Amino acid sequence: MHHAYYEAVLLIERVHRHFLEVIKTDLDRAGIQDINNVQALILYNIGADEMTVGELTARGYYLGSNVSYNVKKMVENQYLIQERSPHDRRSVRIRLSPKGLELQKNLNESMERQAASLAKAQITPEELAKTCEVMRKLERFWTGMINYAGG
Repeated sequence: MHHAYYEAVLLIERVHRHFLEVIKTDLDRAGIQDINNVQALILYNIGADEMTVGELTARGYYLGSNVSYNVKKMVENQYLIQERSPHDRRSVRIRLSPKGLELQKNLNESMERQAASLAKAQITPEELAKTCEVMRKLERFWTGMINYAGG
């Protein structure tokens, strides 16, 4: 079991890196140079929502300092709009700009094409559902370990 567990951990990391490379390839094909693949994934996860950087960090499981840096770059490159909350001036809310919404639309279309191509890779909807089920169990397992270790 030890070997299979460790192999699964390494595979999760490799699969994520490969997915980021797919996003990078999509950006390159579209001639988009002012946003990187990690930023594009963050942008995709924001979607139509408006949130704080803290909410984005909690939702996407990103490291806070990385999110702050990436949000700053996406604001500079006009993918995000950043505004102070009218109710709490200390809180800054972010949402996609028109440029960001266009990229999010393009990324969504790419995801749709990828999902439609899964059959060519001999991945069935049932297998994908089972994979998600196992990943959710691993997530709960690791969250429990973190919470248990913390107190």
